[in-house]
Amino acid sequence: MNAPVRSTSPIRLSADVGGTFTDVAAFDEATGELKLGKTLTTPERLVSGIENGVGKAGSAFKAARLFLHGTTVAINTILERTGARCALLTTTGFRDIYEIGRVNRPESYNLFFKKHAPLIDRDLRFEIMERTDAQGTVLIQLDEEQVRKAAAEAVAQGAEAIAILFLHSYRNPTHERRAKEIVEREFPQLFVTASHELSQEYREYERTSTAAANAYVGPRVRTYLTEMEQHLSGAGFNGSFLIVQSTGGLFDVGDARSSCIRMLESGPAAGVVGAKALCDSIGIKNAIAFDMGGTTAKAGVIENGEVLMTGSALIGGYATGLPVQMPMIDIQEVGTGGGSIARIETGNALRVGPESAGAVPGPVCYGLGGTEPTVTDANLVLGRLSADRFLGGEMTLDLAAARKALAERVATPLGLGAIEAAEGILRIATTKMAHVVRWVTTERGLDAANFALIAYGGAGPLHAAMVARDLGIAKVVIPRAPGHFSAFGMLVADLRCDHVNTWFTPLAEASFEAMERLYRGMEARGRDTVTRDGGVGGTIATRAADMRYVGQEHAVTVDLPVELFEKQDRDGIKKRFDAVHDVRYGFSVPNEKAEIVSLRSGVVGQMRKPPFERIAAGAAEPDSPAFRGKRPVYFAGTGFTETPTYHRPALRAGNVIAGPALIEEHASTTVVLPSDTLTVDDFGDLVIEIGRN
Repeated sequence: MNAPVRSTSPIRLSADVGGTFTDVAAFDEATGELKLGKTLTTPERLVSGIENGVGKAGSAFKAARLFLHGTTVAINTILERTGARCALLTTTGFRDIYEIGRVNRPESYNLFFKKHAPLIDRDLRFEIMERTDAQGTVLIQLDEEQVRKAAAEAVAQGAEAIAILFLHSYRNPTHERRAKEIVEREFPQLFVTASHELSQEYREYERTSTAAANAYVGPRVRTYLTEMEQHLSGAGFNGSFLIVQSTGGLFDVGDARSSCIRMLESGPAAGVVGAKALCDSIGIKNAIAFDMGGTTAKAGVIENGEVLMTGSALIGGYATGLPVQMPMIDIQEVGTGGGSIARIETGNALRVGPESAGAVPGPVCYGLGGTEPTVTDANLVLGRLSADRFLGGEMTLDLAAARKALAERVATPLGLGAIEAAEGILRIATTKMAHVVRWVTTERGLDAANFALIAYGGAGPLHAAMVARDLGIAKVVIPRAPGHFSAFGMLVADLRCDHVNTWFTPLAEASFEAMERLYRGMEARGRDTVTRDGGVGGTIATRAADMRYVGQEHAVTVDLPVELFEKQDRDGIKKRFDAVHDVRYGFSVPNEKAEIVSLRSGVVGQMRKPPFERIAAGAAEPDSPAFRGKRPVYFAGTGFTETPTYHRPALRAGNVIAGPALIEEHASTTVVLPSDTLTVDDFGDLVIEIGRN
């Protein structure tokens, strides 16, 4: 049978599906032309929104050779608890490890505190006789008949997916592999996942939680990706379909169908990758990537030119979240977006989010059936959004309806005017968004004031200056087409494959020969994967290690340049560890012994990327075609002020605009506060210097 002929078209499509909007970018490699499309997300059938966006970008699936996709399907399935009914097969004696967890109680004096709720019920957790020690030696052989009976019982109870976690399978996965073979042969309709396929690290609770999460989202994600593939095929697409991972890299849709959990933060990760590419082009070393869309606000960090990564995350927050143990960009998020609903709660307290109006029914001003006021409605009432220029005039906003909803639902119950209520909503939203930035900076030993803020997403530029003020940040950068920036980030992403190998070894005794052998093995597997998936520009391998002082429980991840291994520089590794520990915890102990916990390898398969193009230069004063008149806009401290508005596509490099001002474009509006100054740089980015009040 001949292999399918892949498209040689120069068109690359990318689609970022959010809770409110779906963003599409179409890049022509031959001409360098980049076209964009934005449409409301279609929750009942996400592919319809994608297709609408592709059409608005002036392209079609059949015209593309590459389709890149980021979606919130996986993480929303966990957060909304709408996943599959799952079972867990685990080593005898470890049935309850998933529920016991780490016995954390983050709020010691909260009488109403509720611990995390497992994704798998206890009656669907089955103990299997088998045992392997930490060196990988089999102590008790796998009871295969027990596996068959447990799987049959799970199916009888309605299980759609099975997760398999055996103790120390990160060292020897033989029993997990065999159990998976048995279950898949007996019950081919099930989604089956084994922990060693997802994580090669120790910590049985985290590995159990990761495998359970993958099983929980697996059937839904697999169905979605299969439907997407079928739609692409029916639309005449015969190129490569790649998914954005939480690492910001790309991987094949076939791998995504089995390792669904790797795409938890796919959309936000693409935005951070785009922010790093932007920083590289304009010479910024330290930046916070701030993404505010219709449903959530997210933040990641670029430090010293590199994206900060993590080996694990708590999905749902520290207090009640469930851990997922795998490499990913260190992204924090909060349920505050343009569609976040403002409500009066017990005690006449005003709350903004985390509930969102989403795409359906959407904010009140959309006129699609929404009845509860949102952040978008507040911005419209305060004059920051134009009722007749939203989405380039494609959607007319209903100002009267927004005012009425604000008055009835918020202002009147609180004894306020509609304007005061709207300002209060924005202040609360700003505080919550500033917190998410602190989570990725201050809580990691970094000072947010030392970073620039790269703001994007449809709502990011509206609130960036307010968030920057709250954090003491002096510079804000709004990239071109911020409303489509995550979709653009997919176009500058590379293929990526990460491996981790737990290796408990005192640094003083660590063999460089043994480390080199382990790293080269991981790198070889990574290169095979990214080459298979279509890397065209060669591969780059990075190395890191999780390290800690002897006697500590938790480790920090330390990047290790290859030259340290070439020189066998043990002292250099120790100094790097001390420096990272000092930043993370505020102290280091150079004279204390350190140990290695795990070795990490990341292999990047480079892809062709659209360039950041310069724009035409102009005078300091914007040309008249850019000016679009004035309208009253409310600012704290000054009240309603006649504020000039500008059409962003008509601005030129070198233009300088003193606040207050509004910069409008198709999918976003940038607010320049009264004491701030905006300069258009050579690439068309809006650089805002935050003034001192």
